[in-house]
Amino acid sequence: MLSAFAYLTSEVDWCEGNFEHSEVIAEYYNTISNVSFFLLFPILLYLNHQYVQQRPLFAYTSLIAGIFSTYYHLTLSYVGQLLDELSILWTLALMYTFWIPKCYFPGFIKDRTQFVCLMVIATVVCTLMSFIKPAFNGYLLNSISLHLLYLTCQELKKCSNPRVHRIAAFMVMWWMLAISCWLSDKWFCGFWQRINFCYLHSFWHVLISIALLYCCPLFIYFDSRYEIPAFEPELEYWPSDSWPIALPYLALRTPYKRC
Repeated sequence: MLSAFAYLTSEVDWCEGNFEHSEVIAEYYNTISNVSFFLLFPILLYLNHQYVQQRPLFAYTSLIAGIFSTYYHLTLSYVGQLLDELSILWTLALMYTFWIPKCYFPGFIKDRTQFVCLMVIATVVCTLMSFIKPAFNGYLLNSISLHLLYLTCQELKKCSNPRVHRIAAFMVMWWMLAISCWLSDKWFCGFWQRINFCYLHSFWHVLISIALLYCCPLFIYFDSRYEIPAFEPELEYWPSDSWPIALPYLALRTPYKRC
């Protein structure tokens, strides 16, 4: 049992060479690139503090994923691989549980309580299945993003705000760059090794973090429209709309006046 915690027992070994830059860290650049998740955590909390006061679970998920991803690439252990993948699975389940609008619930679900029960059952089943062939878990987890893109398209059809559409476009752009790096590192490792450039998975960590900087404000904007009707959500840019590079965030404006 203890052997599952040992170095290099993972079923997946990424393209980067092992122990090339450190005697302790298995994949050096894949490990240190996880700093992007730890930077993402305080940035999202700070910029979206109004929303966090209403929905406290927001943004903590990125920190959990970052911790286990760091441990996994540090050791390339079997346990590290499962913790990395299962933390993403449960993070996605948490997002679905609390942030998916009720209008997208299956027809047999009557309220969010039933939806929570459904998500718990589905996530437990997926967790157990992940032990069967862990090497396939990454593909399954990334396929969930296709459903999130579908939900984004459905919401954009209901929204005429050009700022919302622009943020969604940036989110998709960064996601496509990130997933391209992830797939290229897995499928074309031989090529990258021949040209001595085996760091695309570390690029994935950074690029998906940037994508999340657009994805999170966008989805909490959608959530606020459904679940926080007392406020008017608006997407703003920090530090200013006029800056060429700025980060989107959600602002909850003055409550609607009620007659």
